[in-house]
This record gives sequence, structure tokens and C-alpha cells, in this order.
Amino acid sequence: MQTHEIRERFTQHYVNAGHEAVPSASLILDDPNLLFVNAGMVPFKPYFLGQQTPPFANGTATSIQKCVRTLDIEEVGITTRHNTFFQMAGNFSFGQYFKEGAIKHAWSLLTNSVEDGGYGLDPERLWVTVFETDDEAAEIWHNQVGVPTERIQRMGMEDNYWSMGIPGPCGPCSEIYYDRGPEYGVEGGPVADDNRYMEIWNLVFMQFERGAGDKKGNFPILGELPQKNIDTGMGVERVACILQNVDNVYETDLLRPVIDAAEELTGAAYGSKQEDDVRFRVVADHSRTGMMLILDGVTPSNEGRGYILRRLLRRIIRSARLLGAKGGTLERFMNTIMDTMSPSYPEIAENRERILRVAVNEEKAFLKTLESGTHRFDEAAAAVKSAGATTLSGDEAFALHDTYGFPIDLTLEMASEAGLSVDMDAFNAAMAEQRARAKADNKAKKHGHADESLYREWVDNNATVFTGYEELVSDAKVIGLVRDGQKVNEVEVGDTVEVILDQSPLYAESGGQTADRGRLIAGDTLLQIDDVQKIGKKLWVHKATVTAGGLDLGTTVTAEVDPNWRHGATQAHTATHLIHAALRQVLGPTAVQAGSLNRPGYLRFDFNFTEQLSQAQLEEIALITNQAIDANFAVNTIETSLDKAKQMGAMALFGENYGSQVRVVEIGGPFSIELCGGTHVANSAEIGPVSVLGESSVGSGARRIEAYSGLDAFKYYSKEAALIEGVSRELKVQPEQLPERIATLTEKLKAAEKEIENLHKAQLLSRSGEYVAQAKDVNGFKVVAVRLPAGVAAGDLRTLASDVRGKLAQEDAVVVFASEDNGKVPFIAAATKSAVARGVKAGEIVKSFGQYVDGRGGGKPDMAQGSGSKAEGVEAGINAVLDELAAL
Repeated sequence: MQTHEIRERFTQHYVNAGHEAVPSASLILDDPNLLFVNAGMVPFKPYFLGQQTPPFANGTATSIQKCVRTLDIEEVGITTRHNTFFQMAGNFSFGQYFKEGAIKHAWSLLTNSVEDGGYGLDPERLWVTVFETDDEAAEIWHNQVGVPTERIQRMGMEDNYWSMGIPGPCGPCSEIYYDRGPEYGVEGGPVADDNRYMEIWNLVFMQFERGAGDKKGNFPILGELPQKNIDTGMGVERVACILQNVDNVYETDLLRPVIDAAEELTGAAYGSKQEDDVRFRVVADHSRTGMMLILDGVTPSNEGRGYILRRLLRRIIRSARLLGAKGGTLERFMNTIMDTMSPSYPEIAENRERILRVAVNEEKAFLKTLESGTHRFDEAAAAVKSAGATTLSGDEAFALHDTYGFPIDLTLEMASEAGLSVDMDAFNAAMAEQRARAKADNKAKKHGHADESLYREWVDNNATVFTGYEELVSDAKVIGLVRDGQKVNEVEVGDTVEVILDQSPLYAESGGQTADRGRLIAGDTLLQIDDVQKIGKKLWVHKATVTAGGLDLGTTVTAEVDPNWRHGATQAHTATHLIHAALRQVLGPTAVQAGSLNRPGYLRFDFNFTEQLSQAQLEEIALITNQAIDANFAVNTIETSLDKAKQMGAMALFGENYGSQVRVVEIGGPFSIELCGGTHVANSAEIGPVSVLGESSVGSGARRIEAYSGLDAFKYYSKEAALIEGVSRELKVQPEQLPERIATLTEKLKAAEKEIENLHKAQLLSRSGEYVAQAKDVNGFKVVAVRLPAGVAAGDLRTLASDVRGKLAQEDAVVVFASEDNGKVPFIAAATKSAVARGVKAGEIVKSFGQYVDGRGGGKPDMAQGSGSKAEGVEAGINAVLDELAAL
């Protein structure tokens, strides 16, 4: 049974049982605690936490959620049951059925015949576990389902108890296992061998509330929840493994084709060597995870989600290389995995070109990184050998990893080929230190779940009616006041307060559009509104300051939008839609929106694209945008179903979860059609001019365009015109002649700077003979150790040191120079070949010298360089070097 059919049968089974089918959420959710959705229940957290009431008609739902877990990337492929990306099929009950329903639903799907819509698994091969004290679940399994007592095993908190890791809902679990047979391990059920007995389904009976605790199981149970919930998760990949009768999840219909492609590209054979098998699995697993992340809008970068994607893609490239691949591989791998996943995710088809572009460009960049890292490795290996050593330092290996992105196993491989070992203890210590810093930084940035339960009553019963599409002034009733996180009945002058109204004309921040500014008026009372935020997508929370009078709960107020603010915001927001449309005309459909910000007079637009835009492309985008403005296109809004909106060609944003009814903004017919809940001008001419300021990179595969709109664009153009006029007048040329005139002046300036540089170098080198004449005899070495005048830069130090060393090439000579330049203290040490043969190491000299000037440095035995910040320590550093040479 193919994986696509496994998914369909699961969904249909629960739809037939009255559950509402909920589409998978994006892998990227607005959750400060998660980089990616990592469990099937994550999109349902607000309902389990009691922050919102479930919107499902029967109080039950089913979904097949995309999930990514990347905590142990290095372990991928070593075990054969875990993937970084997986599909979690689940059914959820919010206060409806409980243990009996969850158990019977799962059992019937697993054991019903294929003809009856089930998976047709042999019930004699299914084992279950329950929490050690959960007699109720054990009784249901035995007496109502018919599982023999010998195939029901009890486990403790570590295995069969669930919580989110924070105070909140928790409860016992019951897990279902499949016996794969004696060839996979010993008898005795899951407690004896969890390799032979593969876990395929976890049923969570969410019935208690837990308190704070520092680890799993070490927390108090505070009592029962007001309602009992069900959260289950069936591993689609593991069930596929069983139904397709393959050894592990890497050999199912989704991943095995990638391994086959890797065999063709590398010449290696899967199943021949353990270390190669791990690499094949890494290629297969990471190709799928990387593809799904790119599909959901992630692009490679050096932080956050983008860093995870970059790491996955580079591990694919590295693994393929170690298997024997030459040149690029990602295009083949990505095409293969897109073919296997498309039946379940049809949206892949329209994003195929973009996915390939992101992956292939990242591969090209990393191959260049490998080239530069290889050069650095060759230099380091040569230095080790010339010093008579056989071990590459851990610091050097870490620098290759951290600075050049060079994987450690590649360093180990190349070191072995060069006859060297690597100080792995030191490398691991450096890595541990880096992880500790990252962990501390992440902890500092991470926020807990916002306590939205305070607002639940309003979210459930008093969702805000937004009147701002039709009017800027509305009478409204104050139905809630929150001050310092507490509900209050009244506020007074000076209070900062959150005001909840039954209706409001003020736009709440969303979709990239900043919130409206405005005020609330009631008699002598005045509140200035500085921000409006949404809670649960239904409730408008107005953040305001009471500037006059006081306000009581239940008061009727007049809510006013600042008209100038709204006008500027709508100009910028509609201009963003036009720029998006123009961008796709110029760059093609692979340029997809990845985020935006609109505020009065200004907009920025992020989009997925892997190449820098040319000036001609920017000019064309600006021209098309302003032509659309000049065309005075009508801006129409249409309320319709999500399916009909997609049929119209409306574009949706990555990471957004849309309801069944959506709002479509159409500008100029087919010119621009997008799903959008923002506010807009009535026709494009109201935007006024748009000035595109430029574009820049915001990460690998992501670009950003910035622009002014309306009056701000006019002011920008006026300022630019005045600047050009002033420069033209100063240079005594017409504006159109400026580029040629500036180019001429630039060439003259470069020539003058080069001439000055040559004169400076000649003047510097003219004194090298003087420094040679001053050489001291120390322990048989000719030593030139001089503090040069201030202003000699690091590059000049190197030139001078090389020249002096050359003049002393026939001697056992050592040269040490230091200077002071722009607040820094550059220094250098150089040694002749014969001095190196006697034991002099320039790298050791700069390390010693650096201690006296609060600096550090390094290099080869014959020349090393560094920089410090403490100029008063130069003389002491020189004396220390002389003492060391004397004692050598």
C-alpha cells in the first residue's frame, strides 16, 4: 500500500466517524517556542491549553500534519526508524469521546480489512502499552477490544505519560506496537525489545493538569481538567514500512527512490558498508526535509530556520561527496523527492522551479566554500608537517568548521589522507563551548507561551466586529479593560490599558500592515491608541494611554482612526500588491512573497529569489508599478471560499492558515489577485508615486525591495533632485553628464591614491637597510626588533618585514616589527629558513608578544602576524621576545 493511500485511508476513516478533516498547517507557525511544527497536536495547542474554543462542529478533528524535528541531526541514518521530517496522522477529541473511543477508533483502522477501508494488519501481531496505573485503559484493551493480557504491558512516566514540558494539560498514554518478527529481535513485547516491536501509534488521554517541574515526571498533578481530551499520533512512515514489507522507513516508496538516485550518482552501493548506508539515509532524509522546508518558504541563512535548512542541505552535499559523487547532486535529489511527495502535496508542482533554484544555488555556494576550506586545510596541514608534528589542532579544525563551514568528518578524511590525526578532544571542547553560547543566547531570546487564556471569554463570546473597511469612526461599547495583565472595571488618567470593544474601525496589525493609530472619546475622556493586536484572530486588543478623564467598563465610546495614518498605510499596502505583481512579471513565478511590512509612506517586500537584481530589473519593476498606478485600476475586494479564491488564481502567503472564507483583493483584473485582509485604496491612482529605493539580500535565497509611496515618495524624489542639482553645480556639468564626470574623477583619485601608496612603500622600504644595520646579536641570531612610527598599517609591516628578512637571508635572523595604527597595534614576526631550522617559530613569537599588547595572532613558522590594542606594552613585548631568543 503506497503512502499516499495510507494517508487517504486514515483521513476517510475518521471523517466517516464524524471528525472534521483539518489540512496540515505550515511547518512554520507563529510560536516563539518552536522553530518548526514538531508534533501533530501543535496547531491545536490553543484548544488544549484552554485559550480558545475548538471551532469544529462535532468537537472532533483529524489531520495529517507535516512535522520536523532537528534536535539530533547527527543521529539521522544511524537508526532506521527516525526522520527529521515525518507525517503525523492524528485524531482529536475536545471533550467528546475519551479512552474507549480513541482505542476503538485506532484498533478498527489498523485491523479492518483493506476492502473495508482499514490497513488489514494481523491483530495477533499488535501489542499495546499503558501507563503503569491506568487500569481503565488496560480494561478497555482487554475486555472491549480483545487484546490478550499478555500483550498488554505497563510502563512508567518516562514512556507512557505525556505533557508539553510546561504547566498545563497532561495525561497517561497508550501506545500500539507491531511485532516485526523474531528476525528483528527477542520475544517479550515492547518492554523487551523496541526494535522488534515497532511503535506505530500513541494515544494520549489528556485528563489532568500538571504543575511546574524541572524534568519529565518530576512535577505535581494539580487535578483533573474541566474536560477530557484526546490527542493521538500515528506515524505514517512507520505504518508504510510495515504495509510495504520493507526493513526500515528509508526503504519505503517515499525515500528509497532517492537512495537509488544516490547510488547512480555516486557509484556506491546501498547495503554494502554500514558507514555508507548512514550516508545514503542522510541524503534521503535530508533531501525530503530540505524540500519541504523550502516549499513552506524557508531559505538558507546563518540563523534560525534558515540555518537548519542550510545545515541539512550541506550534510546532503557532504554525504554524497563521501559516497563518491563528483559535482552537483541536489537537483537530482530534489526532483526525485518532489516526484515521490507530489501525490500527497500537489502544491509542490507550482513551486518546483523555486525549490530547485534555492537548493541548487545553495549547493553552488557550498562547493565554493569547500574549495576555500580545502585551501585553508592544505595550509594548516603543511604547517603541521613543517613543524614536525602529526596532529592538526582542535582550534584549527574548529576554525575550518566555524569560519569555512567545513564539516568535521571531511576534515578527518582529508587529515587521514595527509597522514595526520585531529585533536578531537580540543575540537569537541570548542564545539561544546559554542553550543553553550548558542543555548544561552536562545534561552535569552525565547519567550514562554503568552497567557491568552485571560482573553478566552471574549474570544469565544465577543469576537470583535471590524468596521474599518467601511468607516473610520464607529460608536462602540467597552466590553473589557486589562491593566498590568489583570481584568479591571475602570481606568484613570496616566494608565496604560488594553481596551476591548464590541466593534472597532481600527485595523489590527496583520499581514505585514502595521496597526492603525487613533483615539477613543467619551465626553471629557480621551485615550490615545498606539497599537492594536489580534488575539486568536478574532479579538481586537487596543493598546492605549488614558490622557484625559477616566473610563469604566460598559461605557459607550467613539472610536476614531487617524485618517492621515490610515491613508498612508493603505497607499503603502496597495503599492505592495502592485510591486509583487510587477516583480513576478519581471522575474517570473518563482519570485514568491516571503514577508512584508507596510506603514504610512513606506513599504518593504521580501521575496524568495536567489540572484541579485540588476539596475535594469529594478527600473522595470518601478516602471510597471507606476504604470499600474497611472492606469487608475479599480481595487475590488471579494469575500469567497478558499477553494474559489484559489480557482481565481489568488496567491496565498507561506505560513498563513486561512479559514474556509477568505478575502480576495483584486487590482486591475488579472494584474494582481491576492488573499489579503488588509485595508486598501479604492483605486490605484490614490497611491501617488512609488519610488523604489533598491534591493538587498536578507539571507541566502531571499531578497528585499524597499520603497516609498505617496507624499513620502514625492519628498524623496524632491530631495534626490536637489542633491543632483547641487552636485551638478559643484562639478560644473549638466545632470545627464554626471556619471561620466564622476567616473573620470574616480579614476583620477584611484591613480593618485596608488601613486601615494607607492611613494609610501618606497619611503618605508628605503629604511630597511637602516634596520638591518641596527640588528642585534642575540644567542647567535641576528635580531631586528623595532617599534615603528605610528601610522604603519599591518600590510606595510608585512612588506617591510619580508624585505628586511630577505636582506638577512643568509643569516640565522629574526625580524619583529610593531606599530600603532588607528587605535590598534599591528605586529609581525619573520624568520629566515636557517633560524626556523634552529627552532624559531614565528607563530610562537607573536603569541608571546601579543600577551603584552592585549592581542593575539598566528601564522606559519617563518612568518606570523597579529593585532592588539595596548600600545604601551610594545617595548615590554619586544624585550620578552629578545629574552626568549636568548634562552632558546
